[in-house]
Amino acid sequence: HLMVSLRNIESLYLNCVKVSCNILFLNQIGEVMSKTYYFIGIKGTGMGPLAQILHDQGHTVLGSDIDAYTYTQAPLEAAGIKILSFNKNNIANYREAVFVRGNAFSDDHVEVAQALALGVHMISYPEAVQEQIEQTTAIAVAGAHGKTSTTGLLAHVLKNIAPTSYLIGDGTGRGVPSSQFFVVEADEYRRHFKDYVPDYAILTNIDFDHPDYYQDIQDVTHAFSDFASHVKKAIFAWGDDEHLRALHPKADVYYYGTNSDKDDFVATNIHKSTEGSHFTVVFRGETLGEFSVPLFGQHSILNALAVIAVAYMEKVNLTLIRQYLMTYQGVKRRFSEKQIADITVIDDYAHHPTEIDATLDAARQKYPNKQIIAIFQPHTYSRVIAYKDEFAKSLEAADKVYLANIFGSAREKAGAVTSAEIGAEISKFGGIIEEDNMSLLMPYENAVMVFMGAGDIEKYEFAYEKLLGQLRTDLQ
Repeated sequence: HLMVSLRNIESLYLNCVKVSCNILFLNQIGEVMSKTYYFIGIKGTGMGPLAQILHDQGHTVLGSDIDAYTYTQAPLEAAGIKILSFNKNNIANYREAVFVRGNAFSDDHVEVAQALALGVHMISYPEAVQEQIEQTTAIAVAGAHGKTSTTGLLAHVLKNIAPTSYLIGDGTGRGVPSSQFFVVEADEYRRHFKDYVPDYAILTNIDFDHPDYYQDIQDVTHAFSDFASHVKKAIFAWGDDEHLRALHPKADVYYYGTNSDKDDFVATNIHKSTEGSHFTVVFRGETLGEFSVPLFGQHSILNALAVIAVAYMEKVNLTLIRQYLMTYQGVKRRFSEKQIADITVIDDYAHHPTEIDATLDAARQKYPNKQIIAIFQPHTYSRVIAYKDEFAKSLEAADKVYLANIFGSAREKAGAVTSAEIGAEISKFGGIIEEDNMSLLMPYENAVMVFMGAGDIEKYEFAYEKLLGQLRTDLQ
């Protein structure tokens, strides 16, 4: 098929002798090279943005998923990408398409099974991502925590300076034809990132998570080691992480952090305010200047430092880096804020003790004189069993803590642990909240309510906001 297409292109070009014909030739090349992609599980946090990228690049894109609304479908609908309900007949209807199979779907899924039976062209999500990586200078961002925020920040800086495509784990994607850069979030879960071959990688940290898949921290470290071995040019790793220090990939490694004795890129003269974070960057003794980000918490400084390091090594203008760091507005469900009367509501994806630490640290920096109320929904029984004590310790950083019942998963419908068991270890525990009863949260005034979790914590948040709005209106 490729040879036929190339012969057709050659024939078209040889027959074109006028400018108008050359335009026709270019248009016909686009038609030959464009494809139809069908995504099985198009609402996934990785699948959705990848679909947006391919759509932006001129391909025909559609897909299927569950009927329930998810926040990831809004960008797809805005782009005019068709979303169908799962149905085995969809496969035959679009059998000439390239099918992209979501990571969550096994061989017995209704559409995957039909695709296998019909022998259509089907690739995995990681394979489709690698196709994008091969076309550009690619930077993959991996880590147990912080990869979405770092990917979003890097994508924001680079897209304002050079043609950049990006895929972020908050459901955001953008494709630019002939991109110079491709920024991609690389997910370690079930080793989904194992076959990526990027030019650069940022490694934010290694931590034991996903206990339903990984056996222990050594197993996680081995997965990151395999990924790092595929990086072609350079790796930027957080210098304080002993597991990252233990990696010995083929590519050059530059460590970033706050330790001038050990790190290559160092943040010094750090000043944190209610407006953001400010610091000076030094690279191996050379001062690169002062930088600021309108972000909060120590982790935000480290994320920005990693972005500066990558951009610097790619010889991006430092003045432009400094300028666009200051215009960053964040990614979805990472310290997202809204104001309802006298209450500040923060929504965050934090679902691991380390992430809870970072989120509450950021809230304290931005709102040092307000009560910080944590409302947390534990995510998966296996994670709670592995980290019950750590969850309790992290949540103690709030002034008061409320818990929702554990959100399970497709693989874990139930487990031998409860949210109440976490609460029993928290001295500031206020109780278990229910979606139809937000009364426990209503007495607070002029406070910061931090909703955290990776399940459906948003339904509790929405219920609280609705009731709060009604209450404040009645008081007026």
